[in-house]
Amino acid sequence: MKHHISLIGAPTDIGAGMRGASMGPEALRVADLKPILESHGLVVDDRGNLTGPTNPWLPPVEGYRHLAEVIHWNHCVHDAVLAELQTGRLPILLGGDHSLAIGSISAVARHCRAQGKHLRVLWLDAHADFNTSVITPSGNLHGMPVACLCGHGPAELTGLSGQLPALAPADIRQIGIRSVDEGEKTFVHEMGLDVFDMRYIDENGMRHTMEQALFGLDEHTHLHVSFDVDFLDPEIAPGVGTTVPGGPTYREAQLCMEMIADTGCLGSLDVVELNPALDVRNKTADLAVDLLESLFGKSTLMRRKP
Repeated sequence: MKHHISLIGAPTDIGAGMRGASMGPEALRVADLKPILESHGLVVDDRGNLTGPTNPWLPPVEGYRHLAEVIHWNHCVHDAVLAELQTGRLPILLGGDHSLAIGSISAVARHCRAQGKHLRVLWLDAHADFNTSVITPSGNLHGMPVACLCGHGPAELTGLSGQLPALAPADIRQIGIRSVDEGEKTFVHEMGLDVFDMRYIDENGMRHTMEQALFGLDEHTHLHVSFDVDFLDPEIAPGVGTTVPGGPTYREAQLCMEMIADTGCLGSLDVVELNPALDVRNKTADLAVDLLESLFGKSTLMRRKP
């Protein structure tokens, strides 16, 4: 894991169905993300916020809502994330809604090809985000990033990494899924996505789930974590626009993050869908930062490892 971190704010809710995720980057800063990471010996630079079109709040056109604006934001994110990776730094994208992961992960995929590394993506989310313009019930592009990354979507997004598709379904592990649209469910099965939904976690536990999701990582693997805050149970993380009951508990989420940290393979990160307008005294941002701290060194481990 790299020790030089870059924070990149992307303050937009352009792909979402509710306003407010545009305030996510500032809420994470208010929760002291930078000094908390620095307390673990990391060198952290805050690159500030990217700029892009404002949210026009228009209805979908041909199955896509705000497509031109989403394309613009993702090009900005792609270029910013790629620039940090090329200088050997670990970029943390502060969202913003989850459509921004198209640009972020496309940049990581491009970088991994150039470096001869294998890319593994952990998608921590309540939703599969595998809709297309044909099956989407809303047209909101934050429900489509995984499909776009796997080559199913508009060319301006699917080709952003310079290769089509940016990812194969086998490169992705989805964890915490518990809300999938009917057409999307069929498509997920057709494409063979590896999904560890909440029933799997309930039956097998978070430890076994993470062992399966992380299996096969080695020194040639770049691990990207795309952390949608609605992955967490809304009882502990109310500040999201698409709450779904029955998510991971605090301890389950901590174990998830600690096991990711143990791999030493983390190379890039998204933190998205934090909506301070729906939060309580920045509670969800504080929790998100607490979990990110576990990704970068904080551990509950007290006993010696055998």
